[in-house]
Amino acid sequence: MAKTSAILVDGSGFIYRAYYASPPLINKDGHPVGAVFGFCSMLISLLKRHKILAEAFIANPFCVVLDSGRDTFRSQIYAEYKSNRQAIPEELKVQIPMFRDACEAFGISTISKKGFEADDIIATYSAKLSEQGYDVKIISSDKDLMQLVSDNVSLFDPIKSKLIKADEVREKYDVLPHQMIFLQALMGDASDNIPGVGGIGPKTAAKLVKEFKTPEALYQNIDDVKPNRIKEYLKNQRAQFDISLKLVTLEKDIPLDINVDDLKILYNFLKAADFLKSHGFSSLIKRLA
Repeated sequence: MAKTSAILVDGSGFIYRAYYASPPLINKDGHPVGAVFGFCSMLISLLKRHKILAEAFIANPFCVVLDSGRDTFRSQIYAEYKSNRQAIPEELKVQIPMFRDACEAFGISTISKKGFEADDIIATYSAKLSEQGYDVKIISSDKDLMQLVSDNVSLFDPIKSKLIKADEVREKYDVLPHQMIFLQALMGDASDNIPGVGGIGPKTAAKLVKEFKTPEALYQNIDDVKPNRIKEYLKNQRAQFDISLKLVTLEKDIPLDINVDDLKILYNFLKAADFLKSHGFSSLIKRLA
């Protein structure tokens, strides 16, 4: 018997993708809505692809997870975390409240939590849903979420329209999903300003992960690391590595604001259509119908 599916959407990823992929649009009130149009278009495509609009699927857990801001517990660990990111474009900032309005119009729960990133919320809900026997699909193209992949949890990359399971993670990074934390801590991540260990690239990091399996085993057996140059990098940058490990590890046990049993879509065509009409998205109404 097939497992019941649960879907967690990386809403923050959708928002930025929608903003940069959609043309600038203005609604009848003179407000920019291009990103909202793109976001709604992606939602409709997602709902149709996964047959969520079919009555039998509406009861399945489904939610859109959003970031609550850049001030998170990771900023307390490392003040430079994501400090290289540009400020949110003003044209996008004024649209942010409308993304929640769009989800509400579609009857979809949105979740964010102060002090945590969307990825941490996704990690927590995916763990809870997996424990309950759901087949969890995370809709995101963010590699940081690959550490969550398991027998019951997979990623669906909406850009490549590709399902990512353990084999796909291993094919791309040469490590198992749960080892992605170790790999990323070694490599670092320039986009998030995670330092990693300078001088260690993807191939060397994967080799170390496969040889030593865990960070603890790596440093317990540091004298076995070859060549000496890599050993010295690891010894001299231990503090950077430890910080990086904390930064890349997703929290799986944050307090839930919404019980997993309440993550149901309360879809109503007229309510969704009214929202789309209010912003002049007539082409999207046709797609819904």
